Amino acid sequence: MKKRRIMVPIILLALACPVIPGFDSGLKVRCYTVESDAVQAPVRVALISDLHSCGYGENQRELIDAVDSQNPDLVLMTGDIFDDELPDDNTEQFLHGVGKRYPCYYVTGNHEHWSGSGAFLEKMDILKKCGVHRLSGVCETVSVRGTAINLCGVDDPEASFTASADSARDTVSFLQQIDQVRKASENGNYTILLSHRPEFFELYAAQGFDLALCGHAHGGQFRIPGILNGLYAPNQGFFPKYAGGEYHKKRTVMIVSRGLARESTRVPRFYNRPELVIIDIV
Repeated sequence: MKKRRIMVPIILLALACPVIPGFDSGLKVRCYTVESDAVQAPVRVALISDLHSCGYGENQRELIDAVDSQNPDLVLMTGDIFDDELPDDNTEQFLHGVGKRYPCYYVTGNHEHWSGSGAFLEKMDILKKCGVHRLSGVCETVSVRGTAINLCGVDDPEASFTASADSARDTVSFLQQIDQVRKASENGNYTILLSHRPEFFELYAAQGFDLALCGHAHGGQFRIPGILNGLYAPNQGFFPKYAGGEYHKKRTVMIVSRGLARESTRVPRFYNRPELVIIDIV
């Protein structure tokens, strides 16, 4: 009996050993390399997605310092940078820290639109104040070390939630925006599409974008590396096809960030650390 009492905690400890590290929520820098003959010199992109107004140290220094350490040419944001429940302070601090120092481009996610029309406009004002460009069914051409790059962006399909708030433009459907940016990018330049939603990868590939950057799936929340790349993702359901990582179809590469949300998530992340994504286009 005494021996059994000794063995029980040992067995429990052995079972816990592989589980406890799975709940590590420390920031990870995840790097990808994408090859293209269209770039004259390497281009480095920092991808920020699904921050959900979560905190990364005082004045967001942990996340800002992580971006600085990678020295990106562009900072691209694929939605849900803000949250519809948490205050905007953390996001504003981060945007203030990077917006004036890097070319920053952003598209909306569903949570920005779920905030309601008044709060949505306040969030868009923060972007402008911090020098972040919003791409809403448009393309902008930037030059990075001799390479012209089309940066195209589309609103999240949930944009109808705040349609009445934006009197400056008519709300255009997600599919119409995809068509608009495809036509605007037919100039021979390397083209990057920013879209919150990875589940539309077949559509992005059919349009011929070189690189699609997405978020939204939060890495499937629960992962078992090498076995399960995500348990559940919004709009994809259980065992999502595009939970996070690099995907190829036709000429298009899609990279899906597992996001930066921590305290905003109702279910803890498991073997799914929040990540800053760095992409080298070479």
